[in-house]
Amino acid sequence: MASSGPTLGDVIKFGDDFELDLRAYELRRSGQSLKLARIPMDLLLLLLEQRGQLVTREQIIARIWGKEVFVDTDNGINSAIRRVRQVLEDNPEEPRFVQTVTGKGYRFIAPIQMRSVSPPRIAADEAAPPAREPLRSDLNLVKPRSSATVWPFILGAVILLALTGGAFLRWFRPPLRSQPAPERTMLAVLPFENLTGDAAQDYFSDGLTEEMIAQLGRLDPRHIGVIGRTSVMHYKHGSAALDQIGRELGVQYVLEGSVRRDSGHVRITAQLIQVKDQSRLWTQQYDREPKDFLAVQGEIARQVSDEVEVALGVDKLERVHAQETLSAHTYEAFDLYLKGQYFLNKRTSEGFQRAIDYFQQAIAKDPTYARAYASLADSYALLGSYSAAPPDQFMPKARAAALQAMKLDDSLPEAHTALALIVQNYDYDWQTSDKEFRRAIELNPNYATAHHWYAEHLAWLGRFDEALAESQRARQLDPLSLIIACDHGAILYNARQYDRAIEQFRAVRELDPNFPRTNLIEHAYEQKGMFAEALADLQRTLSSLGDSPYTIAEMAYVYGRTGQRTQARLWLAKLEALNRRQPMDPATFVRPSIGMGDKEQAFIWLERAYAQHANSLIALKVDPVYDPLRGDPRFQDLLRRVGLSQ
Repeated sequence: MASSGPTLGDVIKFGDDFELDLRAYELRRSGQSLKLARIPMDLLLLLLEQRGQLVTREQIIARIWGKEVFVDTDNGINSAIRRVRQVLEDNPEEPRFVQTVTGKGYRFIAPIQMRSVSPPRIAADEAAPPAREPLRSDLNLVKPRSSATVWPFILGAVILLALTGGAFLRWFRPPLRSQPAPERTMLAVLPFENLTGDAAQDYFSDGLTEEMIAQLGRLDPRHIGVIGRTSVMHYKHGSAALDQIGRELGVQYVLEGSVRRDSGHVRITAQLIQVKDQSRLWTQQYDREPKDFLAVQGEIARQVSDEVEVALGVDKLERVHAQETLSAHTYEAFDLYLKGQYFLNKRTSEGFQRAIDYFQQAIAKDPTYARAYASLADSYALLGSYSAAPPDQFMPKARAAALQAMKLDDSLPEAHTALALIVQNYDYDWQTSDKEFRRAIELNPNYATAHHWYAEHLAWLGRFDEALAESQRARQLDPLSLIIACDHGAILYNARQYDRAIEQFRAVRELDPNFPRTNLIEHAYEQKGMFAEALADLQRTLSSLGDSPYTIAEMAYVYGRTGQRTQARLWLAKLEALNRRQPMDPATFVRPSIGMGDKEQAFIWLERAYAQHANSLIALKVDPVYDPLRGDPRFQDLLRRVGLSQ
């Protein structure tokens, strides 16, 4: 027979220094009281009562909320478990106290001890304490709604918060000079939790997160800033407290939720939380069939726009772009698109290849899917840069996909951003690139990638003050993005601010020592004459990432700069052997030639790179590595042909 649980008056001890005093309704550690709200406290008590046994989610619902009340139980349980783990400093990957049984529930696994405590005497003139009244954030009672009316409340509730002020973000980077606080309220959509118990479904929950970011970002960008995907994904499967998230992202509100999907049913829950007091302002749950998942987006977008107009007291806002009624084939295309986004966001050559395959499948299902074309364009364009392949191998395909996306939907900011990058890197068409970047930002000022790539665009033109300001906008929208942080360092490098660039790259490495883009620190070392540091960093790169054309070329450059010509030739020969096996971007050979003082060979490779439209030539105007060539008329002519002579 199962033993009875602890009774009122018991003190339950566990771990080395935790105790739960039921009489005082208090959790303590080493005698110090720990703050824990009612729902997490009740959940912890339930787990302790059933120590060693599986406590199902159904049992938790029945105990804490009751079976007859409709509440946001999935998010309530998830939030409560997260808070319990935070206060116990318990790692979900290696738990000491609370173990997750995937798809079923939880189990308290640590030994416990109980002791009885006599109830305190109450003096005659003392009133008994009143019953504990649930906080508003504990209630969350809602009436079920039809699937056609649920989404407007999710997004509309967020918009109603747009009347409060903003906060300036501080994070791992060195601060810029006198940056003003943003005037907008900042919101983060935390990664939707995959409750299917199947990690292979992560692409769907991640995709839902990205969809919410995109849709919220376009509702009212004048008043609401929405944090980008890269930053919020840092909190996936994490246990960071909401106040910590608020500080790190500079947000006042977070939207969090979960998704559970099978072949015939999708359930999504969401809740809006105010960071300053961690109160839940709104919560909702809804169900629909998978084939209907996108079909109501047009209606939702129109209703949300109406909500915004009423909440902000304006005559009319630009309507959110919405998809029309969708077929089953279109839903399948959407699912394939989400898989493609999952691999595109990995930012690896292999990931780009897999993303391209999924986007092509999505387009085959729905040839009118503009966003799939836009992401296909990004994949081709980035694959060329990451793989050191000849530019004409992928860039024409990227251009065709971007143009098709714009033909299908000219209001899609992702399509304008992709085209801007392509005409800049491949056509050296700076005017069109500038126009397309600005159009993308106009369509969605919350699109961090557009700000990020436009900042680089301005830097290539030597407009460094504008570039740094635009980079700062990208960083506010995606504050934990390592690539945005690294490219901020690259702008500082090209502006000849080498010490600040080195500081920036080192700051990023504190978060991820192996992030490949931080290898640009070697360039700053070289221009400062810190060749020993540059070589040490290159050796580190070779050890961690193996031989890559870029690293081999850089080794030849540094040995050439330091007069070690024998070593330089050995590394150059290694690069040439790679090129014979798999032809690469001719620009890869320019740096070794400059380092070895071989200007004639450098110009031969530059001309070959120009003939192939190499994207590395966009740095000709600003990269200090080209300084030894600047006095040569051939270099000035090349600058003119690349459109950078002004």
